[in-house]
Amino acid sequence: MSKQAVQTGAKPAAPYTPGIITGNLVFVSGQVPMNPEKNEIVRNDFEGAVRQCIANVERVLKAAGTDLEHCVKVVVFLADMDNFARLNKVYAEYFGETKPARSCVQVARLPLDVDVEIEAIATLP
Repeated sequence: MSKQAVQTGAKPAAPYTPGIITGNLVFVSGQVPMNPEKNEIVRNDFEGAVRQCIANVERVLKAAGTDLEHCVKVVVFLADMDNFARLNKVYAEYFGETKPARSCVQVARLPLDVDVEIEAIATLP
């Protein structure tokens, strides 16, 4: 099966491919809470960081020709599992009635010392 890179045009360009399309699936690389317009990490605002991660996932999905409604799997990495309830509160705002399958794990450290990172798999419409 072939694979096609998905680029968002965000600056600075990441040292990895933001997304890959293969077959009818889109695999979105882990997205940290980097605001691409400001080139700044969202810090000291956990809910805002989650929103930025999801916006970044959504940006890659849109570039691939799909959206959050077509997500079938999401993986969330947290620096502190004590933020799990706060994550769920924000997360629930973004996905439709049938939420994607999801894993959520606490990790020792995330890139750029962020509090959250989110990756996703979606289908193409």
